[in-house]
Amino acid sequence: MNILEKIHGHSDLTALDADQRQELCAQIRQFLIDNISKTGGHLASNLGVVELTVALETVFDTENDRLVFDVGHQSYVHKLLTGRQADFAQLRQFGGIAGFPKPCESNTDAFVAGHASNSVSIALGMARARTLLGEDYDVVAVIGDGAATGGMAYEGLNDAADSGEPMVVILNDNEMSIDRNVGGFARHLSRLRTKEKYLGMKAHYRSFLTDLPGGRFIYRVTSRMKDWLKRVLLPTTIFENMGFTYLGPVDGHDLESLTSLLQYAKELRKPVLVHVLTQKGKGYKYAESSPAQFHGIGCFDPESGKAAGKGSSTFSDTFGDQLTALARENPRICAITAAMPGGTGLLKFKDEFPKRLFDVGIAEEHAVSMAGGLAKQGMIPVVAVYSTFLQRAYDQLLQDIAMLKLHVVFAVDRAGLVGEDGETHHGVFDVGYLRQIPGMTVLAPASCEELRQMLRWAVNVCDGPAAIRYPRGGDGPYHSARWSSSNCVLTHREGNSCAIITYGTLINQALEAADILAQQGIEAKVIRLTALNPLPEDALREALADISNVFVVEETCAGSGISAAISHQICKCTALDLGGEYVTHGSIRQLYQKHGLDASSIAQKIQEVLVCEN
Repeated sequence: MNILEKIHGHSDLTALDADQRQELCAQIRQFLIDNISKTGGHLASNLGVVELTVALETVFDTENDRLVFDVGHQSYVHKLLTGRQADFAQLRQFGGIAGFPKPCESNTDAFVAGHASNSVSIALGMARARTLLGEDYDVVAVIGDGAATGGMAYEGLNDAADSGEPMVVILNDNEMSIDRNVGGFARHLSRLRTKEKYLGMKAHYRSFLTDLPGGRFIYRVTSRMKDWLKRVLLPTTIFENMGFTYLGPVDGHDLESLTSLLQYAKELRKPVLVHVLTQKGKGYKYAESSPAQFHGIGCFDPESGKAAGKGSSTFSDTFGDQLTALARENPRICAITAAMPGGTGLLKFKDEFPKRLFDVGIAEEHAVSMAGGLAKQGMIPVVAVYSTFLQRAYDQLLQDIAMLKLHVVFAVDRAGLVGEDGETHHGVFDVGYLRQIPGMTVLAPASCEELRQMLRWAVNVCDGPAAIRYPRGGDGPYHSARWSSSNCVLTHREGNSCAIITYGTLINQALEAADILAQQGIEAKVIRLTALNPLPEDALREALADISNVFVVEETCAGSGISAAISHQICKCTALDLGGEYVTHGSIRQLYQKHGLDASSIAQKIQEVLVCEN
């Protein structure tokens, strides 16, 4: 019997018996493997939270109660249990359901979640709103031990414990974020994992006493005495010191024990932290043995676990190889990552220079400030970070790097559209905020070879802060290198009807658009900028001499690119960008078409403007 097909919400789950819930978990795992193998997505993290999510959706009614995920890539099981099974064929596809919680999809999705460490803060805000408005619902935050390495998590935990607001924080402890967790907090959780059997005895004791006459009073007295003795005689957890009632650790794959514990936590009506031990990739041997590989994966063969298609070298790979080569030449070079050595291409560097690779956990602010300290004392730190996550360290860029003109290099990966991860992960704001920072050099390679050259210059020649932004994936049709630090305005095609200015790999669309225009008798000059800050004004004015119609094409949201600066400082121009709204998920090709940045849309827009002006 297919139980999963009959599950559409909380009431369906509560109608199941224990054996049926166990069978449901097995069916969910098979469903995830079968479907994600076809669409790609976050597999290992979702396999690890099957029992946890079934227990949560059984104890809490997410139609009314608020379930806040941290990061949210592990919300697939929640989506399956809340009426979206039929939509999984289009998971993360253009027009389909997202790979992260989205309230516009379902009112069971409490909040958008794409960046780490904020769930407790959001949940506390919801709990306080409930109290102030006199409403009745439960609030639960699910945070992984990886996300708990971020400083914001502790800000939220500290305030939540002090607030006294009834809420439950689930600490999903699988010893990993994407790569294995690092730091003192991970060691603290490791010690706590030895306490697992204590909880069962406590639950039996409470059940026994509450069935006796006067047992509830006895339980309260003995519980207070036990808590006092524990504080005096035994080491406590960081959570208890904050003011949480700490429950756990509990086996996150023991569905019935987990369900009972969550029900108990719910009934306490105060800030409770439940420490749940799970295994990332649970139930699929390939994901169990390689959880990082199956964290976010493309299409794959479920029988062999092998990815579909042959992989090619990417910008991330190129960055890692080049930085490793440069580090061999210069012992002052070091690398910093915020929990993503694999995603940013630093695994080779880590293997060869383990003492010069600093993985700080999901703590971008700390990563940037620490880089400032390293640079101030004579090291050359290179911070490898995704564009969307660098946003979290804007204040540190201003205060701890640029103000002292420190030589720190930022390798800004996943710049521009990233595709299926959607709004929370597109790197479409960094050009705007990096260009605001005094003294920050911003470079944009269009090929892997240019990235190599720019990284060598940024590390060995540049004497202040520098950022090199590059996209997900590898080279497009244009893959040669024409870069030098003295020539940042490159003309790829001559023409006098109009000029197209762009940068990075969008040069491929610009050149194709020029070919389309040429078929209509419009000869477009195609100019590529390799430096976005400082803007090469004199060279750009010279390149645009005698051209009256200028179009700036860039993969940024309106107002966060260079078109306004060009209009203000050099000449009037027409901006072709992603517009003023957040960009949804889908393939890069589909998103280009939707927002008018594919070659044919660029050509059509230019034709329309030229016709109007003539």
